[in-house]
Amino acid sequence: MKRICVALAALAFSSSVAEARPLRIMALDQCADQYVLALAPDADIVLSPRADDPDAWLRQQAVGHRRLRPTLEAAVGFQPDVVVRYWGGEPRLLTALAQRGVKVATIEDAVDLNGVRRNIQTVARDLDQIQRGRALERQMDGKLAKAAPVKRAAEASGAVYLTSGGFTAGPGTLIDAMMRAAGFRNLTAAPGFGALSVERIAMNPPVRFVLGFFDQLRADLRGPGRHPVVARAAEGRTAARLPAATLTCPAWFAADAVEMMAKGRP
Repeated sequence: MKRICVALAALAFSSSVAEARPLRIMALDQCADQYVLALAPDADIVLSPRADDPDAWLRQQAVGHRRLRPTLEAAVGFQPDVVVRYWGGEPRLLTALAQRGVKVATIEDAVDLNGVRRNIQTVARDLDQIQRGRALERQMDGKLAKAAPVKRAAEASGAVYLTSGGFTAGPGTLIDAMMRAAGFRNLTAAPGFGALSVERIAMNPPVRFVLGFFDQLRADLRGPGRHPVVARAAEGRTAARLPAATLTCPAWFAADAVEMMAKGRP
C-alpha cells in the first residue's frame, strides 16, 4: 500500500511539470507501439516489451527505443503525459492515470475499415498529430483503392479465412471486411470467430483459402490449421498467406493485408 501511495503522489507531481518538458508518450501494448511509432516517433516515447517481436508491424522502427512493462511503477518512473493502449494496462494503472489527469488514448476493436479510421483519428488527436494521422488515412485509402475489385460483390470469388490454430472469421469481424475489400466473398457464414475442424475441411474443402498467422512457426505448432490434411487441401487454393503482423492490431496496415489478398484474386 505504501508503494502505491508513493506512486500516486509521484503521478500527481508529474502533472504539474508536464508543460516544462517535451511530450512523453507511453505505449502499454504491442498495438499501441505501432500507433506511437507511426504518429509520434520524434516524441519522448517508451514502448512495450513486445515492440520488436516478429508480429509487430513496425518492429524495425522500434529498435533503439526504451521498453517498459505496463505497470504503475513504470509509469511513475517515466511520468507520461499520454498513454496509448489497446488491451494493455492493469485496472489499477488505468485508474491511477485517470485520477491524476494523464490522458489515455484507447485503440478500440474494429469490425470494419471505418473502425480503423476512427482509431487513427482518435490516437492522432490525443497525440496532437492530426496531420500525420491524415497521412496514414490517405496511405491506407490509396492501398484500398488499388486493391478494390472490378467485379460486383455477388460475382466475387469465395474464400475461407483460416489461422494456424484452426480458427476462421465470419461477418462482424475486421478480417471479413478486409476480405470483402480485397474482392472475396467470405464463405464462413457464422458471425464472429469460430473453430474450423480438420474433418470439415477434408469433407468439403473450400474453393480458396486466406491463411493467417502461419508465419509464426513456433505458434500453434500442433494446431489444426497445420494438419497435413489442411495443407493438402490448401495446396494450389491459397489466395494469400497473411503475416501475423498485419492481423494483431486494428490499424492502417490492414490495407496491406487487403493488397496481399487482392493479388491472389482470380
